[in-house]
Amino acid sequence: MAADRDRGRPSGQRTPSHRPGAEWRGRARRWAWLAVLLIGVALYELCRRAVLATRDPLLLPTLILIGAAVVPVSFVVFVSGRRLVFGVGGAVVGLTALLGGVLAVLTAGTLEYATLRALGAPSLLAVGLIEELAKLLVPAAVLLLSRGVRHPADGLLLGVAAGAGFAVAETMGYAFVALVRSGGDLSVVNTVLVDRGVLSPAAHMAWTGLAAAALWRAASVAWRGRAVAGFVGVYLLVAAVHTAWDAAGDGWMRGVLALVSLGLLTWTADRLAASDRRALPAGAQSPAVAGGAGNGGAPGSATG
Repeated sequence: MAADRDRGRPSGQRTPSHRPGAEWRGRARRWAWLAVLLIGVALYELCRRAVLATRDPLLLPTLILIGAAVVPVSFVVFVSGRRLVFGVGGAVVGLTALLGGVLAVLTAGTLEYATLRALGAPSLLAVGLIEELAKLLVPAAVLLLSRGVRHPADGLLLGVAAGAGFAVAETMGYAFVALVRSGGDLSVVNTVLVDRGVLSPAAHMAWTGLAAAALWRAASVAWRGRAVAGFVGVYLLVAAVHTAWDAAGDGWMRGVLALVSLGLLTWTADRLAASDRRALPAGAQSPAVAGGAGNGGAPGSATG
């Protein structure tokens, strides 16, 4: 019996007990992103058809919002369902996406305008450096306000969320401009929303996830010099990839950069998951595998 074997053991080394429905909840959490994606696509198509049928301009903001948000939100849910141990809840993730996106767009727009005035010409490198820094503002604030153990996986998730908020706000802006310049051509707007939405996980979301994970890593080891240097290196790397992305335009080069960005994000997540497994006592299970969210079952916590 598990209770007999665990008698006298420290609580962290006890055999995890079976919790009814835990496996089902873990599986549902892992696949929740697909439900979000399918429901979002269905809502977008319903809204698009309603616009075409009624020609009501009041529906256009809803169309643009849904189209810009479906893929980014689905990807945040996808990341939160991976085999990582998270210490932040769903409310923090959602607030980071909202505030992080809005503040990053406002900050980046203001700084890019000032840079343009100072240099007299647009600089893609300056844009990459500014936007990648702006998207870290809210995740960094959450880090400074957090108490207790800091999990680098939290940085990855919050970075992805902040990148998602930025991607949604930026895509809405591009879609609105396309709508005005095309004289209300919905096919042009649809192309902008689909193209930018599909690529958003491999762009802003992946880049900010990588940088924020490195920032959390530095904080988790008391800001040791090597970890801080690692964060600076990752920040410069994602800014460089961002610059190359903007310079590439549409074409195969962006496809290569998308694969590189997602590959780096996947590699980082795998390393964090392996680190979590090594930190467990012998014979213990990760909360992600044992059947539920960590930290009292908070949304966005450990998933299997």
